[in-house]
Amino acid sequence: MNESVLSEVSAQAIPGMLTRTPTQTLTEQLAGRLAERVRAGLLVPGARLPSVRECARQQGVSPHTVVAAYDLLLAQGLVEARRQRGFFVRDSLPNRPQAQDSPGHDAIKKGVRARLAPPGPLQNAPLQATALIRGMFHSPSGRAQPGSGVMPPDWLELPALQAAVRKVTASASWARSALQYGEPQGDGGLRAVLSQRLAQIGIEAGPAQIMTSVGATHALDIVSRTLLKPGDPVMVEEPGWSVEFARLAALGMRVLPVPRSAAGPDLEVMARYCSTQAPRLFISVSVFHNPTSYCLTPGSAHRLLELAQKHDFHIVEDDTYCHIAPEHATRVTALDGLRRTVYVGGFAKILAPNWRVGFLAAPPDLFERLLDTKLLSTLTTPSLLEKAMAICIEQGQLRRHAERVRARLEQARSRSVKLALAAGCRFVAEPMGVFGWVDTGVDTDLLAQRMLDDGWLLAPGALFNATRQPSTLMRINFANTQDTIFWQAFERMRDSMRG
Repeated sequence: MNESVLSEVSAQAIPGMLTRTPTQTLTEQLAGRLAERVRAGLLVPGARLPSVRECARQQGVSPHTVVAAYDLLLAQGLVEARRQRGFFVRDSLPNRPQAQDSPGHDAIKKGVRARLAPPGPLQNAPLQATALIRGMFHSPSGRAQPGSGVMPPDWLELPALQAAVRKVTASASWARSALQYGEPQGDGGLRAVLSQRLAQIGIEAGPAQIMTSVGATHALDIVSRTLLKPGDPVMVEEPGWSVEFARLAALGMRVLPVPRSAAGPDLEVMARYCSTQAPRLFISVSVFHNPTSYCLTPGSAHRLLELAQKHDFHIVEDDTYCHIAPEHATRVTALDGLRRTVYVGGFAKILAPNWRVGFLAAPPDLFERLLDTKLLSTLTTPSLLEKAMAICIEQGQLRRHAERVRARLEQARSRSVKLALAAGCRFVAEPMGVFGWVDTGVDTDLLAQRMLDDGWLLAPGALFNATRQPSTLMRINFANTQDTIFWQAFERMRDSMRG
């Protein structure tokens, strides 16, 4: 984020007015509020605090009070003062090695400059991404949050989960197995039903090719740590999920952003990368892509596989939203037959986020290496939850629950789209799936900070770019944007920014 945007973003960073209390001075209150934002990751490293004069005006206090509060933050090591520029949130990240451009980097910049930022280190990506994640865990209010990536809790209630856990723990075999580590690959029963489930969407993978993980993100991490080493280039769709950019950057990888359209990834850009950067891996969300909800077309999938074969790279297909997607949707893994692809799935978006049950299906020649990586990171995964999940799948509860969620989501999407259009937003991708990708007409980094002061957590478009460029786009969760109160607050804030 550039400095001028940071200056604007932070100008409304302090929620509410200060009030005098017997136990805290105004200085302590102001410093405490700002410190809480910084520690929660909601004011990212590099964000500029309001000027002393502006902060004093906002809070109705003297400039002396503001200076004293900023001094407290300086003493705590949370901010730094820059001569004639103001106060900025300190960058607490360790220095990372700078990735060096390869000889072919100039060719990439010339060929796709208009669509693609040059690859390079993502300096603050982990904290910028985790700011949104922290907001998911610590909601600024009791309301449904437009920027959240999960379904409302009351959508996910499934009594069968509790019944399945009771059934597992009541068995005599569980009493014995609980005193030992589980199977390295994961519970055999779950892997068997997952094999059957994958066959229904055209993916032939026997239980021996399936491995469980602690959620889908862990599965992605297993693949990355196995197939890549620090400094390796890896292609990722842009816009894309900021956690993936941040995770790869934290591992020391060089992220090569590939523009994503309605049909699929930009294959011309990928071909240029392959010719000059020799990437080892491409990570893609084929179905209900996050944040656009695009779905891969068969033609793009075939050409993608041809490119992978020609240039010898693997494809990781993250099918996080498979349970709410049509079974006939194109999966590149189904076309490939698990030769150059690794398939990743999970249940957090549909059933039990806190169970953290995920899995991957991989080619036989990669499997043992992937299993070694899993063993080094977690030894095994919790077999109690895996056995219970197997029961829910085998007895049809998961299928019936998914049907109910799809019906609710369709209704929510219809209402949310109408409200967004009435509020003056424009959809830049056809509304499908869980998320809407909308143009607000204003800088959504600034909008997000201002809305946060009113208790609304947004997902600004910059979060979904590898190099975090200012954007007027934002991602909305259809399930969480049916409240007219949010859209009224959105319109007031947007109009105040325009005025």
